Amino acid sequence: MSDDFDTPWKEVVMRHFPEFMAFYFPAAHAQIDWSLPHVFLDQELAALSRDAELGKRLLDKLVSVHRLDGDEQWVLVHLEVQGWRDADFAERMFIYNYRVYDRYRHPVASMALLTDDSQHWRPTSFGWQQLGCTMQLDFPIAKMQDYAYLIADLPSHDNPFAVVSAAHLLAQNTRGDAHRRRIAKWKLTKMLYERDWDRQRIIDLYRIMDWIMRLPPALEQRLRSGIIQLERRTAMTYLSSLERIGMEIGHEKGLKEGREKGREEGRKIGLSEGLNEGLNEGLNEGRKKGLNEGLQQGQRRGFAELLALQLQTRFGPLDASIQARLDGADLGQLSRWAENFVYADSLAAVFRAE
Repeated sequence: MSDDFDTPWKEVVMRHFPEFMAFYFPAAHAQIDWSLPHVFLDQELAALSRDAELGKRLLDKLVSVHRLDGDEQWVLVHLEVQGWRDADFAERMFIYNYRVYDRYRHPVASMALLTDDSQHWRPTSFGWQQLGCTMQLDFPIAKMQDYAYLIADLPSHDNPFAVVSAAHLLAQNTRGDAHRRRIAKWKLTKMLYERDWDRQRIIDLYRIMDWIMRLPPALEQRLRSGIIQLERRTAMTYLSSLERIGMEIGHEKGLKEGREKGREEGRKIGLSEGLNEGLNEGLNEGRKKGLNEGLQQGQRRGFAELLALQLQTRFGPLDASIQARLDGADLGQLSRWAENFVYADSLAAVFRAE
């Protein structure tokens, strides 16, 4: 399985930007007035970075913040999360810094988190000197590998990016070894249950950790079964919410099925008309119809699979009639059975009549 570091970093930085700055760039964090709102300027940054030659990166963000000292009413933080070595990275930082300044005519603070697995790649400046003229951009970096020796202590840190860092480092360390990764992910999951954090914060961090530390389906099912048993022992229902996990599984499957079905139906409609305009309309209508149908079917299937897993965990192997009943149920029926499952002491209690 290929690891996906892009999407989870985008989500966690957007949700916890002040804590991101506090963990990786504490000196800059201390100069920002966090009592005032910070604003992400993603569309504005996208307009400044359309050039393909500027290269790929895990994440780039432009954020408007206010300084504590009041010297500037607001400044712009240009943030990059870079996941691999790039010989042109420092130059790209310089180009973005200038373009942002040229657009807003306001101070720009560029900084980068380097999450690659190299200890030695640490670009921090770009510039030149020619004929008495000096041009130089120096920017602070945080290096993920610098936190590796603290990995045993990271999960106990109060900042959520300690957990994110631990998940990222462990995903790198266990690449190609799914069994080691499952063990590491299980340890981080149990650690989350021991934290005195609110329920939504724990769920959000688990979602990020789950995204970064991807597992093959069989090992993922084994992990989720362990989570269910852990929640039964601790009376904490954070992660095994049937609706949440079922919706996520269904959403992923539904998107895939919806795209495939949408393309197929869109092609049929478009080709039948034989015109470019008809093709575009057919593709759009087909995608919408296929995506909606695929999402609903994938959501129902994911919900049924998860409910079956929980029933097996509590009551043992399911016979063919029970499995058929789950496979044929709609979302409303599955939801009612899931509610019954919470306090049920037998399969009959789960499937009791209304």
